[in-house]
Amino acid sequence: MHVVVMGAGVIGTTAAWYLLQNGHQVTVIDRRHASAQETSFANGGQISACHATPWANASTPKQILGWLGREEAPLLFRMRFDPQLFSWGLRFLRNCTDARARINLEKALRVAIYSRDCLRTLRDELDLEYDHSTRGILHICRTEQDMVAVEKATAQMQEYGLKRRLVSSEECLTIEPALRDATAPIIGGSFTPDDESGDARKFTERLSEHCIAKGASFQFNTNITGLVHDQGKITCVQTDQGDIHADAFLVCLGSYSPLMLAPLGIKLPIYPCKGYSISIDTTGYSGAPETALIDDSVKMVYSRLGTHLRVAGTAELDGYNLRMSPRRQKLIVDKALELFPNSGDRSSIDFWSGLRPVTPDSAPVLGDTKYANLYLNTGHGTLGWTMSCGSAKAVADLISDKTPDISLTGLGIDRF
Repeated sequence: MHVVVMGAGVIGTTAAWYLLQNGHQVTVIDRRHASAQETSFANGGQISACHATPWANASTPKQILGWLGREEAPLLFRMRFDPQLFSWGLRFLRNCTDARARINLEKALRVAIYSRDCLRTLRDELDLEYDHSTRGILHICRTEQDMVAVEKATAQMQEYGLKRRLVSSEECLTIEPALRDATAPIIGGSFTPDDESGDARKFTERLSEHCIAKGASFQFNTNITGLVHDQGKITCVQTDQGDIHADAFLVCLGSYSPLMLAPLGIKLPIYPCKGYSISIDTTGYSGAPETALIDDSVKMVYSRLGTHLRVAGTAELDGYNLRMSPRRQKLIVDKALELFPNSGDRSSIDFWSGLRPVTPDSAPVLGDTKYANLYLNTGHGTLGWTMSCGSAKAVADLISDKTPDISLTGLGIDRF
């Protein structure tokens, strides 16, 4: 069977690989000149099942009200007339209960833990190198309030099978000695030994090379203009390079998935959430961490990727633009250097922003649609790198009429 995969980020490229493994002919389409040039380009770099706590929970509305109007807030709403955001926001608020949060946590963890296992198997099979580290992920807290939240999340995740434990402030310093230079308080946290870190862009580039070697066709610099359907099936993808016909079609377009599907009468509640990252060259400096961290109090993550320290964070709801706020850029730099003042040269930091495809319940959208041969693998939010291999393998198996290794219950578009 010929399958067209739309999108060559980490989600689309892993899907292409598993479709090839199932014996299909695969064509991947992307508007950029190479794979992993958008959201997968410079993200936080973590395989973090421990970061699967849904954004929507009982405490979120109060937090959002406290953050309104604050440029440095972890979650920032840019006030504008935006029907897409309004509709998404109402669905988001409906998920802000303890009961819904537990259901959504289970769904996200189900995919994240499975995906982590798939990544390890794939890495070993192909001997992939992408500046990865298997030292685990350390969650740190600066305040008692955030420590209480981490204790609650740790207990819930343990119930769903994640190996995560609470650690004291001294244990945090033992796990990551570079924290001893921190000027910010560290009162404790949690540690997830099986989580990992690595460069998503390098991984995607290496895997795309293996896909091509196995027969996949990657059509770069190709803009998708629409999908043609007839009698309940998609017949072809329309592009500025001509139509591409196939037997099945898989949407892996991240934040742009709703725009592609709307003309088909498919309403997909995904909204683009802008995140920022910085890359600090650690060459000549001895104070950068080796262990990946999540700074829960300021909602930022830290990953050592070769000679660079990647720091990512903030969430900005501002439509489809990638402009960066200088104040929010400075915030990330300042908070990073509070923890790791001797990690690198402040004057030579690279800045980046990308759009995370966020659903109201913080779980991805995986599976089929009302069109018999159109499938979805999108909406992974901040966990695209974490969930990439598992969601790709599950959807590839579904397309191949095989029973996926994990249940896709509660992950389809029908839940909306």
